[in-house]
Amino acid sequence: MRVDQYLWCIRLFKSRNLASTICKKGQVKVNGQKVKPSREILPHDQIEVRKDQLWRTFEVLDIPKSRVGPKLVALYVIEKTDPSVFENQELQNLTGSIRREEGTGRPTKKDRRDLDELEIGETEEEKEDL
Repeated sequence: MRVDQYLWCIRLFKSRNLASTICKKGQVKVNGQKVKPSREILPHDQIEVRKDQLWRTFEVLDIPKSRVGPKLVALYVIEKTDPSVFENQELQNLTGSIRREEGTGRPTKKDRRDLDELEIGETEEEKEDL
């Protein structure tokens, strides 16, 4: 089975076209080598996929005949990604910077002061605790 079709069958991507595009961008590795979408997958292959800015690792257990239901995915693949990678990603999401809505233009002087207060307010509270 082709690698793009396999990634679609195990529900890693919504469509086969998405899986194929990711392969073409070089964000899929099989046994440590970047692959084209047409690369054949065999049981016991190691697949690395870059999705949501994370490299996730999977081991192929078996090849499905067609797209499988979410409950049956565990029969065909095991995720071997280190859990600390997900913890780091979650910490980065929590400590993200202040974001503005797209299309609202540049902040006004008052908006800028409010943003600075938020950023400075956190450090002043830490200083008061000391």
